[in-house]
Amino acid sequence: MSQYGDAFSRRLFLGASAVAWLPIGALAPGEVAGDPPPGFPAGIDLYRQAYENWAGEIRTDELWTCVPRTADDVVVLANWAHSQNFTLRPRGFRHGWAPLTVTPGTTGADRVVLVDTTRHLKAMTVLPGAVRVQTGASMDDLLAFLEDAGLGVTNTPAPGDLTVGGVLAINGHGTSVPAIGETRAPGHSYGSLSNMIISLTAVVWDGSQYRLRTFQRSEPECAALLTHVGRAFLTEVTLRVGANQNLRCVSRVDIPTSELFAPPGSGATNTFASFLDQAGRIEAIWFVFTDHPWLKVWSVSPTKPLTSRPVTTPYNYVFSDNVPQPVSALADLLINGSWLLTPTFGQLQYTTAATGLTATLSTDLWGPSKNLLLYVKPTTLRETANGYAVLTSRAEVQRVVSEFATFYEDLLHAYAARGLFPVSGQVEIRVGGLDDPAHVGVPGAQSPALSAVHPREDHPEWDVAVWFDVLTFPTAPGAAAFYRELEQFFFTNYSGSYAATRAEWSKGWAYTNEAAWADQTMLTTTVPDTYRQGPNPTWDAALATLNTYDPHRVFSNPFLDVLLP
Repeated sequence: MSQYGDAFSRRLFLGASAVAWLPIGALAPGEVAGDPPPGFPAGIDLYRQAYENWAGEIRTDELWTCVPRTADDVVVLANWAHSQNFTLRPRGFRHGWAPLTVTPGTTGADRVVLVDTTRHLKAMTVLPGAVRVQTGASMDDLLAFLEDAGLGVTNTPAPGDLTVGGVLAINGHGTSVPAIGETRAPGHSYGSLSNMIISLTAVVWDGSQYRLRTFQRSEPECAALLTHVGRAFLTEVTLRVGANQNLRCVSRVDIPTSELFAPPGSGATNTFASFLDQAGRIEAIWFVFTDHPWLKVWSVSPTKPLTSRPVTTPYNYVFSDNVPQPVSALADLLINGSWLLTPTFGQLQYTTAATGLTATLSTDLWGPSKNLLLYVKPTTLRETANGYAVLTSRAEVQRVVSEFATFYEDLLHAYAARGLFPVSGQVEIRVGGLDDPAHVGVPGAQSPALSAVHPREDHPEWDVAVWFDVLTFPTAPGAAAFYRELEQFFFTNYSGSYAATRAEWSKGWAYTNEAAWADQTMLTTTVPDTYRQGPNPTWDAALATLNTYDPHRVFSNPFLDVLLP
């Protein structure tokens, strides 16, 4: 188990119980149970509520939770927390994995107050070529708001139940690089959403108190705040956006892994890299113990292709967003100990996707960008995931993917030979651009210093990142040990002249044989060192900035105290 708390929760959300997140032990705002924290500011709603993250790995007893109505309220809270030796943790929709909000087993005795930003801090305003948005707004609402104004983004995380602030804290991303011959549209970026920030407003220490300060993208200090990994509190951002695009998404389930992930030079035709060249926006979903992935290929398509079905709302894969009863029933058997059925479960998930695409006429969809980019609802299976970004050049993408596929499949079968089935879900592979500050259109713009896709100046040829996630149920036997071996592969295999690995902040990493986020060497050396390479290292400078603006660590927790000391 992780040193940061108690054992992971074993509760999973499957089938009919896989409903939208429900409050646990919540009281209505204003209804206080027990004595409130000493001197808590009057006029700010306060209540108790347990916290549980996406897959139930992080769970707490009831914690004090408050609901600020304005950014000024957050300033009041920060100064109160400093005076009373409390910490404040922004709380959004809890759709995350890593212990960036709170650590497992946090209790009321730990002097922490959660700050629910989703009730009131969600105002949005359209500006010329930009949008000003408060950080408690959901990505669902932001993208719908942009669409109504004829605006959009190139890529975004697949779930919409994420706050803007949460996405920016961990450089949230989708999948996109330019197709061969594609010209980047004005106001768009192929990197993470952190790269779209023009300016931001944060609660910072000014030497005597906490206050609001707006940072322009060209200010050197802004670099550390663009992706702050939970060590700052942003209340508002202005994001660069461009004209909305219509997209087409074609799904295929007929290409074997031996072809899609074939080694470079093998003569294979339908390779991962070939689809990347054709469209620039792809995702492979490879269910465990199957040999035909679900490949999604998005392309910019101003007018509807003849064979495409138009869609006017997001979340169009109902067979994956609403777990079918056979999948739910078999998942229940797995988590109750029938792990030998894992290969059957993988095959069932593939079959469900393949037949569901056809039955729901979803193999070829077309419409405004948000309706194609948002496709994961809270009602899907609640699984844990590891996450890594492999920085490389466009020419080496197929090599990166092929080497991973070979290692992963060999490791999976080695565990199966021992009667262990640590992976019950799927592999997800996407490709995105790096955070090129030139895309934001601000002279002297800084690149997000702690973004996993911060460019490596010593490798200007590295222009893309291949994102890998491997999903499983948290209770799968041997899962942490499997993830540890996979992690060691990432940081050793992709560490030479053609590629390098960084952790994906919101997912699982720093594995011991028992738990994620627990390997001290990874936390204190290996992961930080991935930002210390090249002529302009960013890690130590970013930490210095974050500590300058929050020297009292009001915006921290025990995990972040180790990772970002």
